[in-house]
Amino acid sequence: MSFEKIILIPLDRIGALIGKSGKIKLKIEKICSVTISVDSQTGEVTIRGTGKIEDMLPFKAEEVVMAIGRGFSPEKAMRLLQGENALHIIDLREFGGKSSSQIERIKARIIGEGGRVRQNMEQLSGASISVYGRTVAIIGEGNHLRSAVDAITALSSGSTHGKVYNELQEARRREKRERLQLWENGNVFD
Repeated sequence: MSFEKIILIPLDRIGALIGKSGKIKLKIEKICSVTISVDSQTGEVTIRGTGKIEDMLPFKAEEVVMAIGRGFSPEKAMRLLQGENALHIIDLREFGGKSSSQIERIKARIIGEGGRVRQNMEQLSGASISVYGRTVAIIGEGNHLRSAVDAITALSSGSTHGKVYNELQEARRREKRERLQLWENGNVFD
């Protein structure tokens, strides 16, 4: 079974996808067993699978390309190729409608002064967050991704920063307790 997917990315993100001397594009192609064609006039990126579709690598290549298109650096986007990391994209129009001023207000709440709110949420959740255009993209594993999505959704819906931070800290404590309980209840040395 073959794989082919066409993705549209912003024109100003094409350089990040291709990389200096095409290094990023080549790296994605090699790791994911795909070929990538980029139309620099339209922003259309075509991904074709050259390996086995069962390997899921063509789908990971799609996620990496989308992550770069949503503002992540190629290095952070490559995190999608490790472990159980996944990409989640939130369209801020769900919260601010078509009003560009509402979307800008929501983005400002998520980013914070000097990027501090975004950095705090990344530290507390363990996920990576990119605010670009009308979207917020998040890369993370399971609970980390869920915590970050919940935090972004809460802030976008009007929750206070303090409440969001408290919920992130509680989720982190809960995860630590669960890991500790697994360790204590498991027969690690059997």
